Amino acid sequence: MDQKATNMDRLRQRLYEIYGPLGEAWLPRFASLAATAAEERTASATPWDERDAVLIAYGDHVRAPGEHPLHTFQEFLARHRFDDLFNVVHLLPFFPHSSDDGFSVIDYTMVDPALGDWDDIRDLGRSFDLMFDLVLNHVSQHSRWFQDYLQGREPYVRYFHEVDPAADLSAVARPRSLPLLTEFATSRGPRHLWTTFSADQVDLNFAEPQVLLEMAELLLQYVRHGARVIRLDAIAYLWKQLGTSCIHLPQTHAVVKFFRELLALAAPRTLLLTETNVPHAENISYFGDGDEAHMVYQFSLPPLVLDAWLNEDARPLVRWLADLAPAPPGTTFFNFTASHDGIGVRPLEGLVSAERFLRLADAIRARGGLISTRHGPDGRDLPYELNITYFDAVTDPGCQDTDLQVRRFLATQALMLALRGIPGVYFSSLVGADNDVAGVEQSGQARRINRRKFPRDELHEALARPASREARVLAGYRRLLATRRRQPAFHPDAEQRALRDVPPWLVAVLRVSRDQRQRILALVNVSGRRHSWEIPADAAFRPARELISDRAWPPARRVELDPYQTLWLESAS
Repeated sequence: MDQKATNMDRLRQRLYEIYGPLGEAWLPRFASLAATAAEERTASATPWDERDAVLIAYGDHVRAPGEHPLHTFQEFLARHRFDDLFNVVHLLPFFPHSSDDGFSVIDYTMVDPALGDWDDIRDLGRSFDLMFDLVLNHVSQHSRWFQDYLQGREPYVRYFHEVDPAADLSAVARPRSLPLLTEFATSRGPRHLWTTFSADQVDLNFAEPQVLLEMAELLLQYVRHGARVIRLDAIAYLWKQLGTSCIHLPQTHAVVKFFRELLALAAPRTLLLTETNVPHAENISYFGDGDEAHMVYQFSLPPLVLDAWLNEDARPLVRWLADLAPAPPGTTFFNFTASHDGIGVRPLEGLVSAERFLRLADAIRARGGLISTRHGPDGRDLPYELNITYFDAVTDPGCQDTDLQVRRFLATQALMLALRGIPGVYFSSLVGADNDVAGVEQSGQARRINRRKFPRDELHEALARPASREARVLAGYRRLLATRRRQPAFHPDAEQRALRDVPPWLVAVLRVSRDQRQRILALVNVSGRRHSWEIPADAAFRPARELISDRAWPPARRVELDPYQTLWLESAS
């Protein structure tokens, strides 16, 4: 049996897992869709390497009067040679929307005219591979689909979840401290509909196969517009079944596997990334057996790194890294510390003590951050995410030493960049952005604290001053990214071993290239004090060069690290 026939059989199997016998009747429509969209190019045997790094940004992250923001953004990236540092841009939702900074989509097929048009997207794609969001759990109540639902038109009357408000929903996992159901006036009278994230974001009903077909068409349309990676937003909540938690249900996993098989048929070079801000074991379940998502966010990493730096004690982080199993073959982690959202704390569950967690929350408040909550199983509001820029989160609010603050922040980023997987860097982190308190006050949304948009001329002026925080952070990041992409030991599939028996102030991670010819020991001092440490004899590592500074290193096993210093030591051959 050839590969195409094998993929088609798997597609049939996934449809059966989702819809039972009904899935067979829908197979010809999905097969036709795949055949129409099919690319002639085949999948690469190695879909990623050490040169891969993703820039995460909004289309209007950089603004200039009288210009399409997407054009302004592209010009900014070109002027500062970001194509030397990143080969992928994750362009956060750029569609017409009604709320949530793009994640309440009105029309999935259009570029928001306030940002630009598809030509602007195409121009950006000439310099970078692109990542798009498929916001598939919910749609804006202002969308045509929902408006047709309100009017009782077919097939849209089956596109949304009508729920009896008297139904027992106590088992449902809740990511927000908001009502789960919202009442809407329809042509058939009032109806209560499922709205997981807000009243403006109405959940789609994937039990209706036509909804899956709509999303499959959009997935392949995004591929045609240049997407190398598709991010499946809020995928964990996709399937609803009363009496269950309605999170991570088998049908949800089957949908992700279905999309992967569809891409294998139509666009084998395109990758799926799942966004599931949940505890680690639940999060990595979206790898499946290597047959589900190609990439999974490393959600436990941002809060664990933050905990290590604020306590100057990396033991919980080191334990987690030492126990971290490699991703299944054909998959990899998506590493990050900051994104457009807050820093999720559910991924800390079971990794730090309750006392440390409370200290972490108090430290964020002391730095001007906010704490967003969710409804817990007992109805109480529980912390869900920390809303703060990562620069402000890791720095000391009482310290006036900019050099020290920048070094402290860059140390967190250097660790992230050294880990197995593909790194993602949020635009605001590249310039050391501080909390956008005014944005929160104007919008009433806690997440706006980390979504500052930058006037182009002001940003250019700041970056032109070498002593500015923005210029120092970007220069440090540029050095790290440029160094990283030249090291085979930083390939996403290269071996990784975190050394367990190290002092609390140290993180030590050994990376070994796939051909065993390069060994890098990444060392990070998470404390504000100078320390020395001796490389264990059993590490079979003899330093020869420090890669970040690009200088020879004495072969002695004892290493001195300044406060918040990072070393990428390369072993002698």
